Amino acid sequence: MATKPYPATYDELIALPDDCIGEIVDGNLFASPRPRARHAHVAVSLIQFLAPADYRRRPRDGWWFLVEPELHLGDDVLVPDLAAWEIAHAPLDGGAVGISVRPDWVCEILSPATRTLDFRRKLPAYALHRVPHLWLVDPERKFLEAFALASHAWQSLGRWDAESTVIAPPFEEIPIALANLWLS
Repeated sequence: MATKPYPATYDELIALPDDCIGEIVDGNLFASPRPRARHAHVAVSLIQFLAPADYRRRPRDGWWFLVEPELHLGDDVLVPDLAAWEIAHAPLDGGAVGISVRPDWVCEILSPATRTLDFRRKLPAYALHRVPHLWLVDPERKFLEAFALASHAWQSLGRWDAESTVIAPPFEEIPIALANLWLS
């Protein structure tokens, strides 16, 4: 992961090569490699599990899900692996490059290349921007940990390992069998 020190500009972010994901956190530009197959498999599997909550199935109280959206929250430009908004305040403008409405849930799928950025920079940024729910998934160590924002700090709601079934906010009605997330 390459880093350019403060103050980074959006023009520098969009000038990055196509094989990088660029983010600006606390004024610093971070360039991460595109996800590997194991990482992408977890993202797709989670979206499949969470499909019953999709707004197209539950038009009044469902969720709008996106994979790797570019979030423009204050001066930060964050790209979570997954993000979702309750449909009542989802930014349904599909033509926008950057989304300035904070999501109600984000999920970061950890990898060796992004682990430090996710823990040290992005988690505090999500808290600063008042994202209510955050999940961390680690395909190598095979766990999912769920957090809720409480008084501007993350409170762990639980950590589930390899073969567990997760029932966690904000999707308590959807059990997720973690064994189905892992490639091996």
